[in-house]
Amino acid sequence: MAMATRIAAVSWSGDLTGNGDLTLESSGVLKNTPVTFASRTEAADGRTSPEELLAAAHATCYAMAFSNFLKKEGGVTAERLDVRAECDIDRVDGALKVTNMRLQVRGTVPGIDEAGFEKLATEAKEKCPISGALMGNVEISLDAQLA
Repeated sequence: MAMATRIAAVSWSGDLTGNGDLTLESSGVLKNTPVTFASRTEAADGRTSPEELLAAAHATCYAMAFSNFLKKEGGVTAERLDVRAECDIDRVDGALKVTNMRLQVRGTVPGIDEAGFEKLATEAKEKCPISGALMGNVEISLDAQLA
């Protein structure tokens, strides 16, 4: 049995150029949030996309994992971690594919030097659950800097 299961649902109308409404059923944080194919490949225009949601999931997961690595392996607590994830979608062999995820973290962490920060940042990138789900299929890069 899983530790936790989270549920998201989409109601879609039309063909690929149609539109849908996304609801995060587990949390209720997003309800009837518009999503379209155009929001994936053109301007977002107030709509989300699977890639934006994947970037949000990765940024959040990475922040949690990194804060845990800092505490458990570095013996320090982050005052602040600002994490940004950028997810690219492109055509590969005629099909859409998530190709790259760029993580950027800027941290204020008393009691750690730049080398230690970068080492633990890289370990967190390798071991966060969302990174694990993407590895081998999506190029993941990291830019980590101590503020």
